[in-house]
Amino acid sequence: MTVTFDSLGLRQPLVQAVMELGYENATPIQERAIPALLEGRDILGQAQTGTGKTAAFALPLLERLDISSRKVQGLILTPTRELALQVTEAIYQYGKHLNARVVAIYGGSSYTRQLKRLDEGVHVVVGTPGRVIDLIERGALDLHHVRFLVLDEADEMLKMGFIDDVETILRATPPERQTALFSATLSDAIRSIAKQYMHDPQLVAIEQKTLTVPQIEQRYYLVEENSKVAALARLLEVEDVHSALIFTRTKLGAASLADTLLTRLFPVEALHGDLSQEARETVMRRFRRGQITILVATDVAARGLDIQDMSHVINFDVPYDAEDYVHRIGRTGRAGREGIAITLVTPRERRWLKTIEQFTRQPIRRAKLPNVDEVIAKRDQRFTEKLSNLLETEDFEREVNFIHGLIAVGYDATEIAAAAIRLARAGELQRPIEDIQEPRERTYAERQAARDREGGGRRFDRGGERRFERSGERRYDKDGEDRERPRRRSNEREAGMVRLMIDAGRVHGIQPGDVVGVIASEAGIPGRAIGAIDIQKNQTFVDVNEMHVERVLKRMKTGTMRGRQVTLRRAE
Repeated sequence: MTVTFDSLGLRQPLVQAVMELGYENATPIQERAIPALLEGRDILGQAQTGTGKTAAFALPLLERLDISSRKVQGLILTPTRELALQVTEAIYQYGKHLNARVVAIYGGSSYTRQLKRLDEGVHVVVGTPGRVIDLIERGALDLHHVRFLVLDEADEMLKMGFIDDVETILRATPPERQTALFSATLSDAIRSIAKQYMHDPQLVAIEQKTLTVPQIEQRYYLVEENSKVAALARLLEVEDVHSALIFTRTKLGAASLADTLLTRLFPVEALHGDLSQEARETVMRRFRRGQITILVATDVAARGLDIQDMSHVINFDVPYDAEDYVHRIGRTGRAGREGIAITLVTPRERRWLKTIEQFTRQPIRRAKLPNVDEVIAKRDQRFTEKLSNLLETEDFEREVNFIHGLIAVGYDATEIAAAAIRLARAGELQRPIEDIQEPRERTYAERQAARDREGGGRRFDRGGERRFERSGERRYDKDGEDRERPRRRSNEREAGMVRLMIDAGRVHGIQPGDVVGVIASEAGIPGRAIGAIDIQKNQTFVDVNEMHVERVLKRMKTGTMRGRQVTLRRAE
């Protein structure tokens, strides 16, 4: 049974705004959270990405505002500036008939505008923890009148190391405030915050049989690493891509892939951590206007982005973490729309794909890449459609006179049309249809022989990872593959590599994917520059190519792995 917004107890200006945005029926999280919040209850909300949680807390917040007062009455904390901007825009749209005033405050942007808006008086502040604390300490942000507080994507804030900042802000707000906490997962840390800072919160959890929504078509293509760009180019030509988000593991990879696609005339931009906030906002503005239709980004750079009509999510690199896969593809297939999630998988990465399938409890279908004839046929189809639309809607008097002039001097009309078509399609020459190497999958005998060469041992699965049960230390290579090697001292290293130490290990849940992902992304170095990884009980050793060591040490004085602040230094 569907539930409409006007049956949830919201005042008419809010219902009108929602209807004008094209929403008629509430989603499950909205159906359960909005009445509870309107009753004044604290809630602990759990729902997957794209289920409408922003409206679930924004509408009750707006309902409780005293518009006649310019004091800050609502505070929403988000982990990223992109999400802060997204939530701010949503609240502005929902509250436009109430004349609600809202401002986003976040780091990486000038204080001037934010301070000016706060000085003029606003009803709602949406901000990242660091900038919120900064403005509190400057005396520019007064939270003594906050009546409604929201922690959005609380699990992400904890992963990024904001726990102390969040608790500082919570203590700066009135204890009698109403609080809503939303998180994709309800870890022990999340529940601890709820117990300490919330008043008998009502749990609103939207359970699903699978972690990915059914309207997302999931498929993968098996390709060799050196054929991934060629495979992606074919897919972008054959798929009906209205808007796409392509994920890579590293900032360097995102920038390089975007440059490659741009030379092939695809409308693409990269989003990565080296861009200034102004540049990021410019990219997103161009994307929302349709000037570009493809974004290439890392998981970190894409956090908080919310584009409602994303037709495709493409994993150019398989994510190391199954949860990251869920978050990535959750950016398509939103609000009941259909979406397509594509993953390019190399033969050695198939084990990660199986881990993802086990985690999501949903199969990912293997598909066959389009061949050269299919790409050419799709090009012809698109050109024919454009030509037909033009013939039906435009006046060609000037062009017809031009053709008559060419015919008068002896040219054939058919040949004139053929030459014009060739000119019109000249850009296709910059999109070569490259050969794709057929992926070679190892036989069982080859896998067995390789395992014997690597040290033997009895294999067993635990949490989707391949492990060896033998004496000695557990070791991994840079791709997360287990390798049983002779025990060696922590200061020994491969030739040309420098050994670094991280002050976290197995007891902190550190996995090889965390090490590679964080270092490669934050330092902007290729994954191949990272060598052996040795995860011990309380510390981790990692080999980094000597040409990148100073960059890694400079960028990674501190970092976050598994929600824990870690330090990285040279191993002694």
